[in-house]
Parts: sequence; structure tokens; C-alpha cells
Amino acid sequence: MLIRIRGGHVIDPGNHDGLRDIIIKEDKILKVIDPAHPTGDPGSEESIFYDQEIDATGKMVVPGLIDMHVHLREPGHEYKETIQTGCMAAAVGGFTAVCAMPNTHPVNDCSQITAYIIAKAREAGFSRVYPVGAISPGLKGEGLSEYGELKSAGAVAISDDGKPVVNSQLMRRALEYSRRFGLIVISHCEDPYLSADGAMNEGVVATRLGLTGAPNTAESIMVMRDIALCELTGSPLHIAHVSTAESVRAIREAKKRGAFVTAETAPHYFTLTEEAVTAYNTHAKMNPPLRTEKDREAILEGLADGTIDVIATDHAPHAILEKSMEFDKAPNGIVGLETSLPLSLDLVKKGVLSYTALIEKMAINPARLIGIKNALVAGNTADITIIDPEAHFVVEPSLFRSRSRNTPFAGWSLTGRAFLTMVGGKIVHRLL
Repeated sequence: MLIRIRGGHVIDPGNHDGLRDIIIKEDKILKVIDPAHPTGDPGSEESIFYDQEIDATGKMVVPGLIDMHVHLREPGHEYKETIQTGCMAAAVGGFTAVCAMPNTHPVNDCSQITAYIIAKAREAGFSRVYPVGAISPGLKGEGLSEYGELKSAGAVAISDDGKPVVNSQLMRRALEYSRRFGLIVISHCEDPYLSADGAMNEGVVATRLGLTGAPNTAESIMVMRDIALCELTGSPLHIAHVSTAESVRAIREAKKRGAFVTAETAPHYFTLTEEAVTAYNTHAKMNPPLRTEKDREAILEGLADGTIDVIATDHAPHAILEKSMEFDKAPNGIVGLETSLPLSLDLVKKGVLSYTALIEKMAINPARLIGIKNALVAGNTADITIIDPEAHFVVEPSLFRSRSRNTPFAGWSLTGRAFLTMVGGKIVHRLL
């Protein structure tokens, strides 16, 4: 099989930024050709017969997008999402790979569950899945999982996401132990005693709605603690779903000191504020909660200046009946795999990021943090996303490939989406 992607604007930070053709043989990139500077016989490439040619004129061709933070729900909660439906949604969203958080049932705290997730993803045949193992068995925060066993089975990171590691000594040991195996710690930063029963952000809106709120400090105080432990141990730390101005400031200052800390945020935190909760919209209920306009602006600033390294979705599917409960009883989380790219492309339109910086945050940095190659160079696996930046569509949850529909963006008119997603030389999604 020979495939040629022709006429696209290839954006691969550090390697390409311009019109290029990409030749793919089987599952590998054979060569990247600059039409303006051909090498060898000028007509040699045109004389080759290609099994398939893909016209990418007017589109961007980038290294496969990677979502560092998704909840695939399988095993245990397949009524919300399966590995197959989650991988289908990822492919439609332009993601060639996702990192699956461990809060399944049973928890991914051992090699058997890790191997199961990888096998199911391979069987599904869409996007790749890189499992994240649990910091502690059962996410109970009472001890350490066997990180060497998890790494050998295919885990790329560890996290108790969904639950914070409250015990500071345990978090210190997790940072020290994980470094031996080259596993990054992904921290869910929340002080559960401060967030308590908070159903949304603490503030005027919560008071108006009569809902208990969780203050910014519930997140930022744990961000500061984990940064201190990162500096104490010298181990890398990745902070998940940053939502507050105080957290952004603490991360920025830590980076200036040379701490090995990175961070992610999600599209809902730079697109929405707590006002989205008005009318008790459970599709806007998440943890950490949507914050104020001041916090949203701080997130945008953190993205622009490099304080925030990664854009991830925190894709969290829930069944319709669960989200139909009273606001304070409804589960936290939204689906995001199929809306992340257009919402993130809006950052370019608004001048917050360049296309290059966006691809760094959605493809290059995630790959670097989980230790995989992701560049459009000869010899690398052909994991490629082609983006149509001008494709207009209206978000219709009933058309999602995800099994769940819990999105606050229903009815939104968005611009930009994945035209084609290729995993290992195989087209797993193509926009009709």
C-alpha cells in the first residue's frame, strides 16, 4: 500500500511548516516532499502509482492529535461508554490516540486491567489507547500500586484522577517511585475538605441559584502542595484540568524556578464560565467546576505564555438519566472528544495561539509527556490528522459517536473539524 497526501499545509513544530506532500507505505511515513524543492528526478514521484491519493488542498496536515485525559468507562460502566465507542469518538474528533484514566470498575491498578484496555482498543481498530494506571490500589489513597507491573503492561502514566491523593507522604512516595519507571504522575488537585459538597463554583452565581459552592482554593492549595513535592523529589509532575487563576499563577512561578511541572486545561475552561450553570444546566456541571470570567482569562493567558502545556478534554461520559437528576446530585463531567478541536481552533482565530502553538499543545507536548514519538518524519508511524479549518457545523449530540450526550455545547455553531484521521497508515475517520 502506497498513499500520498497531496497539497496540504503540513504543520509539525520543529520539522515542517508549509506545503508538503506525505508519502506513506504500509504503516510508516516513507518521505515528506517539499513541492517547491524536489529532490532527485523531478518527475520520479509523479510516475509512481499510488494505491490512494488524498487531496489535502486548503487543509492542515499535522501529527496525530493526542488527548491526555479521557474516561472510557470500560471496564465496568459500559452503559456510559465503551472503549470502542470512545475510540470512534476520538477518531471523529481528530485524535489518533487517547490516554485512558484509571477510574474504571475495577480500577486500572494492575497489569491485567491495563492489558485488557489495550487489547480492547486494538480490537476496536480506531484510535490508539494508552492506559493510565492508578497511583493507589482502588484509588483509595492508602498505598502505592505496582508501577513496574503497570509500566510493563503498557501504562504510560499514573493518576488517581477523579480522586485527589490527600496524604502528602503518599504523594511524595508516588513521585519518587514513579520516576524509577519513567512514569509521569498526573495529579487531580483538589482538597476534598474545602470542596466538600460543592456542586459548582463558590460565588455570586452559586448564591443566586441556592447551590453549595467549591472555592478556587480547593484546587490551588493542592496545586501548590504538589508543586512543593515535585521540587522536593525532583520528579516530573503533570497537573490535570487547571481551572483557576491562582493555579495558573502558581504553575507559572514554579516553572520560572525550574520545577519539572507541566499542566493541562480543557476547552470548557477557556470557553465557558460559571454562568453556563444558570437554569441548573447539569451539562455544565463538572469537577473542577466552571469558574469566573477572571479565571477564564487567566487560563487563556496561561495558554498563550506557555504556562499551560496541554489541551485535553477530560472526556467524561454519563447516561441521560444520570444527568437528568437534581443539579447537586447529578454526576460531574461532560463529553469532549468531538468538540475539542473546533473549540481549540477558536483560540487561533482570536489570536491567543498560533497554529503551531496549538499543535504543540494538542499533539507534540502530550506525546513527549507520555514518552512516544509523534512527528511527520520518514520512518515514523503514520499517525496523522488532517484538519479542515473552515468546515462549519452545528453541534448535534444525537450524532455523536460517543455513547453519551452530556455536552454544554449542543446547538453551538462551530468552525473547524477533523477532515481525516489516520492511525498507522489506516484511515479511521474521513469527513463526508
